[in-house]
Amino acid sequence: MTAHLVEFRVGPAADLPVGEGRAYAAGATMVAVFRLRDGSLRAVSAVCPHAGGPIADGIADSAVVICPMHQHVFDLATGCSKTGQPPLAVYPVRVDDEGELVVGLPD
Repeated sequence: MTAHLVEFRVGPAADLPVGEGRAYAAGATMVAVFRLRDGSLRAVSAVCPHAGGPIADGIADSAVVICPMHQHVFDLATGCSKTGQPPLAVYPVRVDDEGELVVGLPD
């Protein structure tokens, strides 16, 4: 069974530069959205499961993000840790017709 998603408009896509991440509130959940160098978007939990580090402040490339606190590495597509930590939640993200970032969270 596929979980039903609730979509949240979290901010203007134009405010997210290529190669950077930002933390956004999606309802009561904080998400980190990254615009990768190829222009694609990824959204994951904004909080590192290891020690609560700010994932949006981490260094991201085309496949992974590195937590800025203790350098734990997470796959942006799956959320899986490459360094033995619990995974990050991964969320669908898109840009709507009005240029807003839209993140889907499980209902």
